[in-house]
Amino acid sequence: MSLAPHVATLGRGPGRSRSLTREEAAEAMADMLSGKAAPEAVGALLMLLRMKGETAEEIAGLACAAQAACPALPDAALDWPSYAAGRTRGLPWFLLSARLVAQAGFPVVLHGWNGTDDAVRAHLEGAGIALSRPSDAEAALARHGIVYLPLETLHPALFALLSLRSVLGLRSCINTVCRMLNPARATASVQGVFHPSYRLLQADAGALLGWRALTVIKGGGGEFERHPGKAVAGFGLREGARFAHGFPPAQESAVRLSEGPDAGTHLAGLWDGTTGDPFAEDIVIGTAALALDTLGVAAPQETARQLWARRHTRQEAAA
Repeated sequence: MSLAPHVATLGRGPGRSRSLTREEAAEAMADMLSGKAAPEAVGALLMLLRMKGETAEEIAGLACAAQAACPALPDAALDWPSYAAGRTRGLPWFLLSARLVAQAGFPVVLHGWNGTDDAVRAHLEGAGIALSRPSDAEAALARHGIVYLPLETLHPALFALLSLRSVLGLRSCINTVCRMLNPARATASVQGVFHPSYRLLQADAGALLGWRALTVIKGGGGEFERHPGKAVAGFGLREGARFAHGFPPAQESAVRLSEGPDAGTHLAGLWDGTTGDPFAEDIVIGTAALALDTLGVAAPQETARQLWARRHTRQEAAA
């Protein structure tokens, strides 16, 4: 099917244009992913959606079609997208949070693309997380309980759409679709955004998709990572019902997230205990606690602290 009818629906002008239905959005995404759509029509559709502002129905339709085109992956408990591009806010401490959740027995699938900012992928090894192709994901999850899948190998067609930012000069709804991709069909998802308005959009789209558990926060640099000295507003789903909750700060601190940890602290050293850093530890523990809360764990903050204190024991037992 041509994209032209969907472009016309969005672009007819005041009083005549309208948003796409979920079904229309899914058709449009399937056409774009097929590689058969005219590039002019793809650009027009994406920019019309941006100018109008995407609806939850459109995001749900686009994400559903994108997920359907993903390769089969092993089951996971937690979906953790990482798509903040071009804004660094210090080291990606959330990688240690994800590893901590995995050690608690919840398989975690990280996936993403961060543009020219290589901070996340550059620190995967230090965080003890394997970067894998989809075909290797099952083995990585079985061994470590956590895996990182680059979008360009996980979903090349969707990656091509995301990469149109360099052509169009602007981000598009594909950034949100990637966050809503949930390629392993996990029962829970955690998502960070830079712009607060997207928290409700993604929560509403998750509800339309039938998701059971989701937490979206305005996180550090747009990632799912909390500042331990600030209250966090979480939006999403619990047991399929819409959810909004404020999480109190873990400490008193007004410094920037990137300025809190000591300059000499790094992920591997923090994990193995060779470099102690209370502020960085509170980032890791607080972020893990939000993920555990999403997974339905009772007393998530205390549980995260206990997991952090026992991380070496658990790692040795699994070896």
